[in-house]
Amino acid sequence: MIRIHVINPNSTASMTSQIARAAEAARSTGSVIDAETAANTPASIEGYSDEAMAVPAMLAAIRAAEGRGASAHVIACFDDPGLAAAREVASGPVIGICQAAVQVAMTVATRFSVITTLPRSVPVIEDLVAHYGAASRCRRVRAVDLPVLALEADPESARAKLLDEARAAIRVDGVDAIILGCAGMAELCDWLSREVGIPVIDGVAAAVKLAEALASAGFRTSKAGAYAYPRDKSGDLQPPSSASRAAEKVGASGVR
Repeated sequence: MIRIHVINPNSTASMTSQIARAAEAARSTGSVIDAETAANTPASIEGYSDEAMAVPAMLAAIRAAEGRGASAHVIACFDDPGLAAAREVASGPVIGICQAAVQVAMTVATRFSVITTLPRSVPVIEDLVAHYGAASRCRRVRAVDLPVLALEADPESARAKLLDEARAAIRVDGVDAIILGCAGMAELCDWLSREVGIPVIDGVAAAVKLAEALASAGFRTSKAGAYAYPRDKSGDLQPPSSASRAAEKVGASGVR
């Protein structure tokens, strides 16, 4: 059985519930979704500071899920916060929803745009897309200019703005796929795809399917290089033993 640990790095439980529904809809028979809300983190992640405050609790949740037998992990925030750090602490694959969505978009379309929440998220996502090698395929990162939590608080306005931006992406950007740039948009994916007539990619679904594929094939996170487990530094500041001090003195004097 494949157990996919889906961690929402923010502390909004209702968003975790929506993410869990999207993950459940995407999972295969025989896979289990363990969705979790990070504790004592920002209510939403809207910038670098929020990301930094969310990562410690997220890493703790991933470590705990490893102990419960998680096969793979999905970080359900489109900024992919702490992704490299999470891969250090996990033995199974760790998938960020931005990276997963970009990889799917590059496979099923020639050009895509991303639609996110606030304008301040645009440069963050542009940098991520470039980091994942897709800058030449991404035509634009657009924003509906709504806070993350407004997607749930004002769903009608969110739908209207999202539809406007999607149509503009097709008309102006000339794209043949759209990526939803926020985990809170996950349940709008099928509706928007029907409205605009091109593939609309939700990162939660993309990440769950990629996590399943990697876990079922037996792939693990490499521990040979930069993703090696963090070092135990508890002994680094201990004074050297008398034997090691004596050896150092012998070495310094040149006596053998």
